[in-house]
Amino acid sequence: MTGDDKFFEKMRDQSKVKAEIVKKYFSAWANVLLPSVERKNGRLGYIDLFSGPGLYEDKTKSTPILVIEEAIKNVKLRKRLVIIFNDANQEYIRSLQEAIEKVPGINQLENKPLLMNDSVGDKLANKFKEINLIPSLFFIDPWGYKGLSLSLLKFVLKDWGCDCIFFFNYNRINISLNNPLFDGDINAIFGEKRAGELRDKIANMNPKERELTIIEGLGLAIDELGFRYILPFRFKDESGKKTSHYIIFISKHERGYEIMKDIMAKYSSGSDQGVPTFEYCPATEKQKFLFTFSRPLDDLSQMLLDEFEGKSLKMVEIFKRHNVGKPFIKKNYKDILYKMEEKGLINVKPPKSQRNKGTFGENVLVTFPEKE
Repeated sequence: MTGDDKFFEKMRDQSKVKAEIVKKYFSAWANVLLPSVERKNGRLGYIDLFSGPGLYEDKTKSTPILVIEEAIKNVKLRKRLVIIFNDANQEYIRSLQEAIEKVPGINQLENKPLLMNDSVGDKLANKFKEINLIPSLFFIDPWGYKGLSLSLLKFVLKDWGCDCIFFFNYNRINISLNNPLFDGDINAIFGEKRAGELRDKIANMNPKERELTIIEGLGLAIDELGFRYILPFRFKDESGKKTSHYIIFISKHERGYEIMKDIMAKYSSGSDQGVPTFEYCPATEKQKFLFTFSRPLDDLSQMLLDEFEGKSLKMVEIFKRHNVGKPFIKKNYKDILYKMEEKGLINVKPPKSQRNKGTFGENVLVTFPEKE
């Protein structure tokens, strides 16, 4: 029995959270794009390049089946959606086909899911390069990391409306970075030059510094492809002490970024003063007291005073200009601006005396003082 076969014996908590995040984003993403697609009489796509068998051995549903069920619920979506499932494991594809046929209401999908049995690599990446993609959500979830590459990400995201969620096996990539046997696969993920720089940088780092450096390197590599909106979500092992993997979200539009940020925030197993940790860690459910030691909302207050000194902006403009690349969600901005107003740190129109108690609407105008 191979490692990926064992993986599908029983759904772990981390896999359940990952599947829920993908399912919820798929539904939200589709609802945002549907009006535009309907006006053009077009289609939407969901493409899973490492689909697996659809069900775990204990009959728990995995991501492909969950996504199909979401699509069937939406009358408009099931008329427009094109679904492609791929896996290099032929037995998985056979099992997935059987699982799909048993989904209640599957015949309500106008386009029957297409199943493929291809390896993911340069050949498949070049196929995406050569075609104009319909707006599609890609899910790239390899067992290890073989097949994942900057080229693949570049080509699946090149067209309008295309977003991507991919699995980043930090534990295995961390081990493989300094092993020459895996240079080719690692270079494909980071780019040859950056991979070489990372190998040098991390040589004498402690585990925490090493992890931050690797994730930063990945983010910079993706940013250089022209994709600004990147969100990592970390998963720790059962002990809660070590990182096992990440899922990484990429979008070309701030709306997708905002939606996924809210979804990931809800699945974070902890928060610091209401700021989500963007990680799922089984151990934190028992160790919530650890999060009381930091004060991120106080940090946000000073950040806003520094960045917007002397400026007047609406609350929603502050959020859009400031939140990218930071852990704060919209609620954090509303909360801290309300507190800053109470402390007299900012001028607000209309003032809280003229608003509903405890609220800070998106169109409230905030004026930040100039430093003396």
